[in-house]
Amino acid sequence: MSLTLLVVMVVVGIAAVVAAVHMTGGTVTAALDGTEAARQRFASDFADMEVTETWLTEQRDAAFLALEDGRTGIVCAFGDRFLTRIASAGDPAMRVECDGRTVRIRMDDFTWHGGPFTFASEADALAIARRLGAEADTPEGAKTHG
Repeated sequence: MSLTLLVVMVVVGIAAVVAAVHMTGGTVTAALDGTEAARQRFASDFADMEVTETWLTEQRDAAFLALEDGRTGIVCAFGDRFLTRIASAGDPAMRVECDGRTVRIRMDDFTWHGGPFTFASEADALAIARRLGAEADTPEGAKTHG
């Protein structure tokens, strides 16, 4: 078998697998229908937690929930499903930065590393960053913690 034919077969095979995964919904990212959907999803894992306020990201792939005890609930898309977490301000395993409408969270947790979350307004992003323990503005304009 010629090397050229082998390369073509491998490329076609990989393309077929990628297309099959995409066509069967393997590349779909979950989205929340609204704040009530976020509250319900969070309540399915943490039924005893009282939510006082909810913020959705601009893409509706994550929600942040103010909890009555001062902590913050997180509902985040993970493929076509959602994961939930509870975060506390000042957690040494979490670093938070806020730049305009985007909050970047980095976690020292092998199950979820955080990520960038963009909100509809800078006020929402700043509210989330402060809830998660971000400090006041640094000279560069970033809010950081950790």
